[in-house]
Amino acid sequence: MEQGANREMMQNTSDAEEKDFAGVSRRTFIRSSSATAIAAAIGMHVPFGELFPEGLQPVGLANAEEMMIIEGKIPEMIVLNTRPLNAETPPHFLDDDITPFPKMFVRNNGLPPVNPDAATWSLTIDGESARRSMTFPLADLKKMFKAYTYHIQIECGGNGRAEFNPPARGNQWRVGAVSCAEWTGARLRDVLEHVGLKEDAVYIGYYGADIDVSGDPDKVVISRGVPIAKAMEEESLLAWAMNGKEIPLLHGHPLRLITGGWPGSTCGKWLKRIAIRNKVHDGPKMTGMSYRVPGHPVAPGAKVPEEDMVIIESMPVKSLITSPKSGTVATLGQEVEVRGHAWAGDRAVKAMEISIDFGSTWQPCALMKPRNRLGWQNWSSKVKFPQTGYYEIWARATDDSGVMQPMVVPGWNPRGYLNNACHRVAVKVV
Repeated sequence: MEQGANREMMQNTSDAEEKDFAGVSRRTFIRSSSATAIAAAIGMHVPFGELFPEGLQPVGLANAEEMMIIEGKIPEMIVLNTRPLNAETPPHFLDDDITPFPKMFVRNNGLPPVNPDAATWSLTIDGESARRSMTFPLADLKKMFKAYTYHIQIECGGNGRAEFNPPARGNQWRVGAVSCAEWTGARLRDVLEHVGLKEDAVYIGYYGADIDVSGDPDKVVISRGVPIAKAMEEESLLAWAMNGKEIPLLHGHPLRLITGGWPGSTCGKWLKRIAIRNKVHDGPKMTGMSYRVPGHPVAPGAKVPEEDMVIIESMPVKSLITSPKSGTVATLGQEVEVRGHAWAGDRAVKAMEISIDFGSTWQPCALMKPRNRLGWQNWSSKVKFPQTGYYEIWARATDDSGVMQPMVVPGWNPRGYLNNACHRVAVKVV
């Protein structure tokens, strides 16, 4: 694909002429993103402005969004819709190593069950490839199986969807649909082995107690799953606690499936049943276009046949800047600490870099090891800016197989999944 066409594909525009704080519409800006246009829109000199990629919008022009209060959450949560409830966390609130409940994004396909009772909750495991069907009261799961605690990163498959152009269907997540909490529960492997798997077992599928927004009690909202190999990993859990306490209702109380490193949709909430399958699970949102991407590159806006789509498994390498906050004002000569998190699905991150000249040059960051496999990795660095003006800090991670984050949105897909472009924050130096 031509570089210019690729850049055009990455533009985040809409039919509406959105106005930034300087009165310059995003669409007008993108059509004339010269160094002069950047400086005019920002209202100050832009060092390295001639290096700014054509067609990209400075993050300093981002609009504030309307916000509403979600009980127990920070008031700054960005609500994308309310029925079902979906909300993301502004990135500068994700600085904690262990994400606390008030700062954890919310992704729902339906409505939470009403007043689920842990004392009477049970989990059934069955399916054509189960050697026997068994139902476990939650209390029995806790007694019969050893509990494990893991620091697990979970990211919505559509995180970053707002940057795709043409726009993709679904919640317009930016970068805040990600978290990394501590989850405690029984290993799914231990419970599956107790029930017994037939030799033809290839997949598991989950069923939860969430309620369709129509109110139809018989309609299954979402029923996804993972291959047996993923289900049998040490970190795959039947979790009953988050950060040392009962799981909050919004995040799956009283029982949740945890399969870290894959799309958050595989981590079923309000878990009631797991089916052991002799084929790829075919529950709601496992078939068709849901949580699938083209198996080969496609042109932006192309109609992709279902048979050309493949199920998303391990999420791509990605990183997040949690400090400084975008829009920070720094003093010339001041050393600014930059920090954040990085993750790479089933893999580990081996290198982390930042740039202050729009990706022309990069400097390495200190990168911490994860607490355990499938947990995110903390990173940090320090920068000094050479002169006053508008800057962007860009972050780029590389995984242990050598795959590096792209500087701009990767290949377009119909549902806007797997955007792992470099995260950027704006800094004004005076």
